[in-house]
Amino acid sequence: MNSIATPIANSTWMWRGYQINYQTAGDTGAAVLLIHGFGASVGHWRKNIPVLAENCRCYAIDLIGFGASAKPKPSAEIEYTFETWAALVIDFCREIVGSPTALVGNSIGCIVALQAAVTEPKLFTGVAMLNCSLRLLHDRKRVSMPWYRRWGTPILQSILNIPDIGNFFFNQLAQRKVVRKILLQAYHRPEAVSDELIDILMAPAADEGAADVFLKFTAYSWGPLPEDLLPQLSCSAIAIWGAADPWEPIDLGRELMNVSTVDEFVELPNVGHCPQDEAPELVNPVLQKWIAVL
Repeated sequence: MNSIATPIANSTWMWRGYQINYQTAGDTGAAVLLIHGFGASVGHWRKNIPVLAENCRCYAIDLIGFGASAKPKPSAEIEYTFETWAALVIDFCREIVGSPTALVGNSIGCIVALQAAVTEPKLFTGVAMLNCSLRLLHDRKRVSMPWYRRWGTPILQSILNIPDIGNFFFNQLAQRKVVRKILLQAYHRPEAVSDELIDILMAPAADEGAADVFLKFTAYSWGPLPEDLLPQLSCSAIAIWGAADPWEPIDLGRELMNVSTVDEFVELPNVGHCPQDEAPELVNPVLQKWIAVL
């Protein structure tokens, strides 16, 4: 499926003194906010926004540190954590959306959505999770890993925390051929890894502060786990999972989502980690049906 020919214009909102980028389409119906995954942006929803906007007020946001939003250096004022991003989402829905909102996340965007919905339950009508991040490198999960992985990850994180080494590593990753190779691992359909997609993901990497955000998040192995947040949900929740995801295995996803707060688990065969972009023709109808009954 091709992306929409006419791009949606970006808008700007100031949050705590920082510029936040977002897009919006549709002027009637329920409010829905789309939250991207790590390293992505509003462009990752380009195949979903126009379709969802036919029946709802659709918003997509670049979390602080990503896309066209500000990328301040990590500090006591701005920590790149799920609590920070959830606070951003909560304030956005209050100030810009202005009504109860359904949240749709991909990967770490699901954790952001869950954290926001648990923090301010009256503000959110539902959470849809697309290949939710399992946070397999979290401190609490490493204890069950083989010793070489249990100790290897913290050592690598410490090495990358050395500025010169960390920046060199980031610059090696932020190359078209490397980004394409990573995407071909994450996506099951190679034709979905287009030059347009690579452009969308690479453009923010050239911004000042992008390396600092990347390296800070690679060292982030604490904070909430989805299994902590899911039982606390008081709104509707569904899970949509690309079954060919090599990073977030579907068997672990089914186990995670086997809780009373999750109403439905939708498996998408032969689809990878970012189903909204790889298979929008499968994802959009599921989201439309779910939104219609919220």
